Amino acid sequence: MIVPEGIDDPARPSGGNTFDRRVRGGLAARGWAVHVHAVPGSWPLPDSASYAALADAVDRIPDGAVVLLDGLVGSPAPEVVVPSAARLRIVPLVHMPLGSAADDGEADDGARQREGAVLSTAAAVVTTSAWTRRFLVDLYSIPNDRVHVAEPGADAADVAAGTAGGGALLSVGAVTPGKGHDVLLDALAMLTDLRWNCLCVGSVERDAAFAERLRRRVVDSGLHGRVDFSGTQTESELGRSYGAADVLVLPSRAETYGMVVTEALARGLPVIGADVGGVPEALGRGADGTRPGLLVPPDDPHALGDALRAWLEDSGLRGRLRRAARERRASLARWSTTASAVAEALAGAAR
Repeated sequence: MIVPEGIDDPARPSGGNTFDRRVRGGLAARGWAVHVHAVPGSWPLPDSASYAALADAVDRIPDGAVVLLDGLVGSPAPEVVVPSAARLRIVPLVHMPLGSAADDGEADDGARQREGAVLSTAAAVVTTSAWTRRFLVDLYSIPNDRVHVAEPGADAADVAAGTAGGGALLSVGAVTPGKGHDVLLDALAMLTDLRWNCLCVGSVERDAAFAERLRRRVVDSGLHGRVDFSGTQTESELGRSYGAADVLVLPSRAETYGMVVTEALARGLPVIGADVGGVPEALGRGADGTRPGLLVPPDDPHALGDALRAWLEDSGLRGRLRRAARERRASLARWSTTASAVAEALAGAAR
């Protein structure tokens, strides 16, 4: 496995790091000899030192080896990856396609060309959602049978008790433009007549200037004392935050799957979020077909505000969504299933 440096660092929580760690352990449990090469660098925007570190890692891998290559490192580096495909069985693991739309809604043609060059020479490709699989096949004309889906797993967890009024809102994700916290604040500013509080858990260091602008907006919008940016939390702290919440709010502008969705559903929490990428796939449906949450158009604070108002004002709606979320818990994939899907893709690449 070639992964970005720091996947085991609790100060760098991300869905990609969690996925890589769980797959590493799952493959080892299935008898694979797993050798991890953690590559330092400014991924996915590498500098010369980043390329050199990746090249050094690749050079140390013996001929014929199967290489599960995290796309954060591999997709922007065709200069290193493409030549190595002649002697290695390269299998990129694409968490978030670099050729998808950026935070400003514009696709980066250069990123697409580089990612396309890497994926076109791969022995196989692993993605984390059916949505990502369709995106890659359509964009890069990759044969269907070379792209595999390994849906992220979810750990079993106790059901959150919830409150009568449903006003404990939780948002989980690094505070960056792509996660849409600005949209969330605009939506919440329309709901000051209702009882609620919102905890935003996630790094405020990735884009410190953006985070600071949001803090100022909290004050300017009259939300001081009702919105809290906690920064990163440990796994146990985050578990307590989920347990104390009524609903997860996910205003992202882009998500290939949204592991926080299934983390919430594992605790019976409904989700109110943007209808982007793989989010509907992660959300799924309850036993009777009811979706355990509400989806709204991305980048639309009015639609998000309306959905949150409906949740807060309609106890019947809250009850229906909570029942659907608790039913959905039973059908969530486990990490053992994720590891099996990755192992199958790697075994096929090895043949």
